[in-house]
Amino acid sequence: MQFRRIVIKIGSTTLTAGTKRIAPARMIDLVRTICTLRQATSQVVVVSSGAIAAGRELLGFPELPKFIPAKQMLAAIGQPRLMAIYEQFFGIYNVNVAQVLLTRADLVDRRRFLNARNTLDALLSQKVVPIINENDTVATEEIKFGDNDNLSAHVANLIEADLLILLTDQDGLYSGDPRHNPDARLLKRIDTPDISKEIWMAAGGTRSGIGTGGMFTKLQAADMARRGGTTVVIASGDDADNILRIAKNEALGTWFTPVVDQLEARKRYILAAGLTSGEVAIDVGAELALKKGGSLLPVGVVGSHGNFDRGDPIKVVSNNGLTIAVGLSNYSARDLGQVAGQHSEEIEGILGYTYGDEVIHRNNLVMIENSR
Repeated sequence: MQFRRIVIKIGSTTLTAGTKRIAPARMIDLVRTICTLRQATSQVVVVSSGAIAAGRELLGFPELPKFIPAKQMLAAIGQPRLMAIYEQFFGIYNVNVAQVLLTRADLVDRRRFLNARNTLDALLSQKVVPIINENDTVATEEIKFGDNDNLSAHVANLIEADLLILLTDQDGLYSGDPRHNPDARLLKRIDTPDISKEIWMAAGGTRSGIGTGGMFTKLQAADMARRGGTTVVIASGDDADNILRIAKNEALGTWFTPVVDQLEARKRYILAAGLTSGEVAIDVGAELALKKGGSLLPVGVVGSHGNFDRGDPIKVVSNNGLTIAVGLSNYSARDLGQVAGQHSEEIEGILGYTYGDEVIHRNNLVMIENSR
């Protein structure tokens, strides 16, 4: 399969099969399909709703006021139950899962962003399936994603996924509301960089009272993820095998092609970071290595200036004083002061820990020509 890393967003309506209760038969079908996909060498991350639905079911569907603390209470009750079901069903296939709860603040703060990305990378390297949900028990309006559609797009950008599958209760995105417009047609592919106003208008509204999102939020998520270099598909979750068919490039649902490739998206992110927090001076050998497409290693660093943290954008200055690159530092200014000029294998012995062999990885570095 061409897709190496896949994010699958599963909404409450899919998990409940359109009812008020979590549907075990539907969930085990989804789990079986995801495990089959993993065997085809794909890394899979699941963004799953359903905690509030599971909590409401566990309490016997009480009548509660429609305010945030009640929803947070339901999420707190339902999230362990939801994870227990996932753990049980994935365990049938000897696959381990991990719970990851995120808020918007985790992805806005640069260090927390890096920590989240590194955690997910570590889980995937150990062949664990991360099950991600918004941390509803602590989220407020200021730090909420608003819905798991948008959360899944953020996750896709976070881990640089090749494919994001948004499962819904419709076959895809239509030119109008198919419930009311018999002439509405399925939009099979959107290749234009900008999504037309007519399509945004057609995506308005929500079909179910169970989930918090609708087709509009899925369109928002698709637009966000494709601008990060991810292919996105909106498709029906009624048949779990649709996941495998999409991963095999079948023309199913609505496909959104990436606006840029992932490397270009990352470079744009680095350049859009604004003011740099500091700079590192490098020797001639390191400069030649960077110009050949290599990473910046500590052995090539001869000095640093500024008070920067891990993950901050910094300038890379050559031996003759030219700024030749901007990149995201794997180490803080304090740490770099201790490992500058040293070989990569010595980092852990000096610091007591390591964030990798590189001061700046080549994928996190943008070369700049003729700048000072």
